[in-house]
Amino acid sequence: MTMMGEFRQFAMKGNVVDLAVGVIIGGAFGKIVDSLVQDIIMPPIGRLFGGLDFANYYLPLNNQAMNLTLAEAKKAGAVLAYGNFLTILLNFIILAFIIFQMIRLMNQLRRAEEAPAVAAAATPEDVLLLREIRDSLKK
Repeated sequence: MTMMGEFRQFAMKGNVVDLAVGVIIGGAFGKIVDSLVQDIIMPPIGRLFGGLDFANYYLPLNNQAMNLTLAEAKKAGAVLAYGNFLTILLNFIILAFIIFQMIRLMNQLRRAEEAPAVAAAATPEDVLLLREIRDSLKK
């Protein structure tokens, strides 16, 4: 088999296609969570900390003025952009929690599907006959 044939066979396996779909949906879902954090969650938190955009919080490392935006301060030299880091960290925590809840729900559904299958298993006929013989011998 040629290398292209092997690659085609590998690429068309179900797991690879599922992974590709997961990556695409995950990227889109990541943008939704990013918007949630930056547009809905962080503005009230920023207001609590003085009304500034929380992503613009930084510590100047090159004697920049504190009233500059993060982009302007970066142009003037190095900064420690802790507000941006905290925003991205909050994005990650929310995304990880949502994924955890989705996996937890899928596991519960999987367990619910497996439980009736085990309970619905009928007793084989030979076992029933053996039980009947045993009960007859006891009498």
